[in-house]
Amino acid sequence: MGLPIFNILILFLLLKFSHSVTSDSSEEAYALLNWKTSLQNQNLNSSLLSSWTLYPANATKISPCSWFGISCNHARSRVIRINLSTLGLNGTFQDFSFSSFPHLVKLNLGFNLLFGNIPPQIGNLSKLQYLDLGNNQLSGVIPPEIGKLNQLRRLYLDVNQLHGTIPPVIGQLSLINELVFCHNNVSGRIPSSLGNLSNLALLYLNDNSLFGSIPIVMGNLKSLSTLDLSQNQLNGSIPCSLDNLSNLDTLFLYKNSLSGPIPSVIGNLKSLLQLDLSENRLSGLIPLSLSNLSSLTVMSLFNNSLSGSIPPILGNLKSLSTLGLHINQLNGVIPPSIGNLSSLRNLSLFNNRLYGFVPKEIGYLKSLSKLEFCANHLSGVIPHSVGNLTGLVLLNMCENHLFGPIPKSLRNLTSLERVRFNQNNLYGKVYEAFGDHPNLTFLDLSQNNFYCEISFNWRNFSKLGTFNASMNNIYGSIPPEIGDSSKLQVLDLSSNHIFGKIPVQLVKLFSLNKLILSLNQLFGGVPLEFGTLTELQYLDLSANKLSSSIPMSIGNLLKLHYLNLSNNQFSHKIPTEFEKLIHLSELDLSHNILQEEIPPQICKMESLEKLNLSHNNLSDFIPRCFEEMRSLSWIDISYNELQGPIPNSTAFKNGLMEGNKGLCGNFKALPSCDAFTSHKQTFRKKWVVIALPILGMVVLLIGLIGFFFLFRRRKRDPQEKRSSSANPFGFFSVLNFNGKVLYEEITKATGNFGEKYCIGKGGQRSVYKAELPSGNIFAVKKFKAELFSDETANPSEFLNEVLALTEIRHRNIIKFHGFCSNAQHSFIVCEYLARGSLTTILRDDAAAKEFSWNQRMNVIKGVANALSYLHHDCIPPIVHRDISSKNVLLDSEYEAHVSDFGFAKFLEPHSSNWTEFAGTVGYAAPELAYTMRATEKYDVYSFGVLALEVIKGYHPGDFVSTIFSSISNMIIEVNQILDHRLPTPSRDVTDKLRSIMEVAILCLVENPEARPTMKEVCNLLCK
Repeated sequence: MGLPIFNILILFLLLKFSHSVTSDSSEEAYALLNWKTSLQNQNLNSSLLSSWTLYPANATKISPCSWFGISCNHARSRVIRINLSTLGLNGTFQDFSFSSFPHLVKLNLGFNLLFGNIPPQIGNLSKLQYLDLGNNQLSGVIPPEIGKLNQLRRLYLDVNQLHGTIPPVIGQLSLINELVFCHNNVSGRIPSSLGNLSNLALLYLNDNSLFGSIPIVMGNLKSLSTLDLSQNQLNGSIPCSLDNLSNLDTLFLYKNSLSGPIPSVIGNLKSLLQLDLSENRLSGLIPLSLSNLSSLTVMSLFNNSLSGSIPPILGNLKSLSTLGLHINQLNGVIPPSIGNLSSLRNLSLFNNRLYGFVPKEIGYLKSLSKLEFCANHLSGVIPHSVGNLTGLVLLNMCENHLFGPIPKSLRNLTSLERVRFNQNNLYGKVYEAFGDHPNLTFLDLSQNNFYCEISFNWRNFSKLGTFNASMNNIYGSIPPEIGDSSKLQVLDLSSNHIFGKIPVQLVKLFSLNKLILSLNQLFGGVPLEFGTLTELQYLDLSANKLSSSIPMSIGNLLKLHYLNLSNNQFSHKIPTEFEKLIHLSELDLSHNILQEEIPPQICKMESLEKLNLSHNNLSDFIPRCFEEMRSLSWIDISYNELQGPIPNSTAFKNGLMEGNKGLCGNFKALPSCDAFTSHKQTFRKKWVVIALPILGMVVLLIGLIGFFFLFRRRKRDPQEKRSSSANPFGFFSVLNFNGKVLYEEITKATGNFGEKYCIGKGGQRSVYKAELPSGNIFAVKKFKAELFSDETANPSEFLNEVLALTEIRHRNIIKFHGFCSNAQHSFIVCEYLARGSLTTILRDDAAAKEFSWNQRMNVIKGVANALSYLHHDCIPPIVHRDISSKNVLLDSEYEAHVSDFGFAKFLEPHSSNWTEFAGTVGYAAPELAYTMRATEKYDVYSFGVLALEVIKGYHPGDFVSTIFSSISNMIIEVNQILDHRLPTPSRDVTDKLRSIMEVAILCLVENPEARPTMKEVCNLLCK
C-alpha cells in the first residue's frame, strides 16, 4: 500500500530542507524511508521492513526507534545502531543520507545485494565504531573519507568487487580494531601507513590483487592477533620486523610469490597457533626456531623450494595437528622424533627427496587421519606399527623403494578409505594385509612384485571403487566373487600372469567404467553378457589368448571411448553392431584372425580418431565411406588381403598400408588404380560399393545447383512459382530417413511451423523443435520466404549452410539430417540439443551455477577441436566466420556442438577469397576494418573471445584490451576473470584455467599472422 500524498509531500520537504533544520529522530526516520523507497526489491522488503512507516500520520514526531533493525540510545531519541544484514537488500547508497545519522555507532548491511560505489559521505559518520558492508556487490574504490572515521574499531568490506589501492588515509584510523578487505579485487601495494594502526587486532587483506613487498612497518602493529595477506601477488622476502607481533596467533601468507628464507624470528611469536606460508617461492632451511612455537596447531610450508632436512626438534610441537611439508626439496631421513607429535592428524611429506626407513615411531601418532609419504626415496619395510593408527583414513606410500610384505597389522585399520602402495618393490601375499575394510574406496597396489592370487573376501569391500593390481606377478584366475564388490568402477589387473576364462560374474559390476585385463593369459571368448555393462567407457582385453568371434553385444556399450581387443585370436568378421559406438575415439583390433570385408557400418562411428585393423585376414575393397569420417586422423590396415583404391582421406595418407597386395592409389608409392582396370569382373562385382556413393554426391550437387536456379526462376515467373507448388516437397535431401514421410511429420510436429513450437529467432530464420512419433527429436531451422521470393534476395545463407553441413562430420559440430526447399517452406533439419546455446546458459544464473569449471574447460576444448577440423582436415578448408556463444550448442552432457554455418566460407587454394563482412559484433577480428579477405585467423580471434567469455561468465568486452596490458608484464591473474557465480576452483583447476586463458590471449593479438593456428591451439590446450 502506497503512502498518502500528504505524507509523501512532508517527506519531500523534510529531506529538501534537512540541512537547515535541527537534526532529530524524525529526520532519521525520513532518511531511512527515503532509502527504503530506492531499493529495487520492494516486494521482499515490504514484509521484512513493514514496521518502517509514517503512521500514525497525526503524530507530532515520527521515531524510528521501534522499527525493525533500528536501535536508539537510552533516551530513545537518536539512532545509534542499524542492523539489516542478510535481508537480500538490493540497491545502492545513492539515496542514503549518511549525514542524517551523527550518533550512529554501528552500521551492519553485510550479506545483501547492495551494489554501486561506497560514497565519500560515509565519512560523516564520525562516531561509527562498527561498519560491515561485506558480502555484497559493491564496486569502485575504497573512499579515502573512511579515514575520517576515527572511532572505527571494526571494518568489513570483504567479498565485494572493490578495486583500486587501499587509501593511505586508512593509516590514520588509530583506534581501529578490525580491518577486513578479503575477496575483493583490490589492487596496488600495501600502504606503509597501515603501520600507524597501533590498536589494530585483525587485519584481513586476503584474496585481492596486492603486489609488491610486505611493508616493514607491519611490525608496528603490536596489538595484531590475525594477519592474513594470503592469495595475492606479494613478492620479496618476509620482513623480520614481524617478530614484534607478540600477540599474533594467526599468520597466513600462502599463495603469493614470496621468496628468500623463512626468517628465524618467526620462532619468537610464542602465541602463534596457525602458520601457513605454503605455495610461495621460499627457499633455504626450515628454521630450528620454529620448535619454540609450543602452541602451534597448523604448520603449512608446502609447495615451496625448501631444502635441507626436517629438524628433529620439531618433535617438540606437541599441539601440532597439521604438518604439511610436501612438494619441496627436503632430504635426509624422517626423524623418529616425529612420533612425539601426539596431536597430529595430518602428516604430508610427499614429493620431496627423503630417504631411509619409515620410522616405527610413526605408530605413536594415534590421532593420525592422513599419512602421505609418496614420491620420495624411502626404503626398507613398512613398519608393523602402522597398524596402530586405527583412525587412519588415507595411507599413501607410493613411488618409493619400499620392499617386503605389507604388514598384516593393516587389517586393524578398518577406517581406511584410500590406500596407495604402487611403484615400490613390495612382495608377499596381498590378501593377508586386507580383511574387513568396509570404508575402502581406492586401493592401488600396481607396479610391485606381489606373487600371489587375488583371493580377497570381496564382500568386505562394499565401497571399493578402484582396484589396481597391474604390473605384478599375480597368478591364478580372476575370482568370480569379484562381482560381489558392486561399487567397483575401475578394475585393472593388466600385466600379470592371470589365466583362465573371463568370469561372467563381472557383469554384476554395473558401475564399472574402466576394465583393463591386458597382458595376461586369459583364453576363451568374451562373455556375451558384457553388453550389460552399459557404464563401461574404457575396455582393454589386449595381449591375451581370447578366441571365437567378437560378441555383437559389445555394440551395446554406448559410452565406450576406448576399445582394445588386439593381440588375441578373435576370428570371423568385425561386428556391424560397432556402428552404435558413436563415442568411441580409439579402436584396436590388430593381430587377430578377423576375416571378410571391413563393414561399411564402421563409418558411423563418428568420433573415431584412431583405427588399427592391421595383421588380420581382412579382404575385399575398403569402403569409400571412410572419406566421410572427418574425425579419423590415423589408420593402420597393413598386412591384410585388401584390394582396390585407397579412400581419399587424410587418415589414409598418414596411415600404414603395407602388406596388402591389391591396393592402389596416388600416394604412399602405391600403384595407380589404372593398373587394375583389366579386372573388369571384379569391378562389376563391386560397382555398387564404388559407384553409389559417388552417384549420391553427384545427385546432391546437381540438386543444390538446380535448387539455386529454381529460386531464380521462381522469382521471375509467377506462373512457374504456382506450378512448382504442385510438388509440396520440392528439393529434399534426408540422411537415413524417408524424405516425404519426414517432411510431413516435421510440418505436423511443428503445427505447420506454429509459434508454439518456436525455440529461437534471429535474422532471416527461426528454429523449431520437432518431436516425431518415432521418438526422434530434431531442431528445424526455417528460413523466411522473403529470402527466396524477392528478386533482390539472396538465399546464399541457406545454400552455404547446406553445402557446409553436407561436407562435415565431427563430434563437436551439430549433426545434419537433411534439408528441404519448396514453394512453401525452406528449412534445414539438424539434431536437437537439450541445453540450448552457450549464451542462454551463461545468462541464466541458475544454469551458470550448474555449469562447472571442468564442463566449461571441455566446452572450450570441444570448440577448438571443431575449428581445427574445419581448418585443417576439410578439403578445401572451411572458415566458420561467426563463432560466438549463440552459435555453440550444448547437449545434455555439456558437450559442445558448433552450429550455424550460414556465413561459412570455403577457402579455395588459388583464389583471393575476398568476402563481405560476416560475423557477430564483439567477436569479429579487428582486421575486418581494413581487409575483407577470409582466412582461418578470423575464427581464431573469435575463439579467443569465446574462451574468455566461458571463463568469465559473460562477454569480456573492453576487458580484451585491458588484459593485454597485463600480458606485457607477464602477470595473468585468473581471479580477476573467473565467473564468481561458481565456487573458487581448486589449485589444479585454477592452473588449467590459467593455461586456457593464456592460449585465448594468444588468439587475440591484433596481427592475424601472429595468432596460432587452431591445430596449435588444440595442442596447447591438451598439455
